[in-house]
Amino acid sequence: MKRGKKYKSVSEKIEKDKVYPIEDAIKIIKENKISKFDESVEVHLNTSIDPKKGDQQIRGSVVLPHGTGKAKKVAVITGTKEKEAKEAKADLVKGEDLIEDIKKGKINFDVLVATPEMMPKLAQVARILGPKGLMPNPKTDTVTEKVREAVEMIKKGKADFKNDNTGNVHQVIGKISFTEEQLKENFNSFIEAIESVKGEGVKGKFISKAVICSTMSPAVKVKI
Repeated sequence: MKRGKKYKSVSEKIEKDKVYPIEDAIKIIKENKISKFDESVEVHLNTSIDPKKGDQQIRGSVVLPHGTGKAKKVAVITGTKEKEAKEAKADLVKGEDLIEDIKKGKINFDVLVATPEMMPKLAQVARILGPKGLMPNPKTDTVTEKVREAVEMIKKGKADFKNDNTGNVHQVIGKISFTEEQLKENFNSFIEAIESVKGEGVKGKFISKAVICSTMSPAVKVKI
């Protein structure tokens, strides 16, 4: 991939084999902003899991203290908690008619929360929602009777994470306009959440490598 002059200039300031303290890595990213827009700040983790083994899967959620910088549109599918969902300021509250919308490709939400009685019905669209990471799951508290709490936590900055098919995990932890302290606190919360869901079958060092970068910047290796 051909890189621009600004990217190459920033790359030269990063020692290739050095693993930086998170404070220093964040400072480098913020002081060397490449684009004019408010870039996202991302964390990418390499882990030692075998992604083919069920007992080693990484899946969970974290409430980032300062959110991700992006407001999420939350939909609730329920037959029993409509009032609660609306009071929690869910963006979309529907029953089985939402399933028909999904079948037609009308997916106007970033997160879907479901009450338990709707899950068997959602099986009809699992093949649509699953690949998009939108299928509700008890492990991420998106299948719950506590709809108000679930919606409010998502609005406050709750983020779901899971490993990809190579055993890596990727997460946005804020915007480059965030303060260094805000990004550091979000980073630490994310790492704590990842470590809390380590499977019993994982051997060796759980997180083998961690890097942080902004949307347009080169990655900086960070200490865990």
